[in-house]
Amino acid sequence: MLELSKITKTFETRALDDIDLTITQGEYVVVIGANGSGKSSLLNIIAGTYPPDAGKVLLEGKDMTALPDYRRSRWIARMFQNPLAGTAPDLSILDNFRIASLRTTAKMPYIGNNATFRRQVQERIARLDMHLEHRIDEPIGTLSGGQRQALTLLMATMAEAKLLLMDEPTAALDPRSAQSFMQKSAEIIQQFQLTALLITHDMRDAQKYGTRLIQMGEGKILKDLPTTEKNKLDLPAIQGWF
Repeated sequence: MLELSKITKTFETRALDDIDLTITQGEYVVVIGANGSGKSSLLNIIAGTYPPDAGKVLLEGKDMTALPDYRRSRWIARMFQNPLAGTAPDLSILDNFRIASLRTTAKMPYIGNNATFRRQVQERIARLDMHLEHRIDEPIGTLSGGQRQALTLLMATMAEAKLLLMDEPTAALDPRSAQSFMQKSAEIIQQFQLTALLITHDMRDAQKYGTRLIQMGEGKILKDLPTTEKNKLDLPAIQGWF
């Protein structure tokens, strides 16, 4: 599904060093590592924020290596640490969902905001159990950080993104909102069979969520555990890696 081949990237130091990684359809990959281990560089290479110095990025067999991030957004959805990023704050919840649903087309965002689309958006938002389905005409910027992150994740399901990238999406949330978001995100990822990659510093989340666990260090993949091995780990075992 996603394949990285011999990826190398250097900033002031070597950020990624000869990375080979394949993520198959439906996997939920959790990436952990100390600061400077290469986690964010890996995500930015996949997203197209930076081109690699060497190697290839393939998505469903298509070579994406030379495509910038705005071109890759047709297939790749991304969530940021900042809940304010990734949405248009002055537009309504409905219009933000419409933009997300038209990511693969060249239509204007207001085309198709009919009763059928409104009902579709409301039905999906209702699954969050956050009582937002009747507020879809309100500016999305009026919502809390946790609410916006949950809606941003749900938007990725509207255009059937091939890959969802989550860069520490709970970093700016309070503990209660972070816990709620992680639980809802796991449910949505499973329900819509999304292929997802999560970067986190929270070892509890790394142990609890995902179907595959990767540890990075010094720009390399140090450990890559499939579901069967990941499920055998307890929290002290993961914490002992650092």
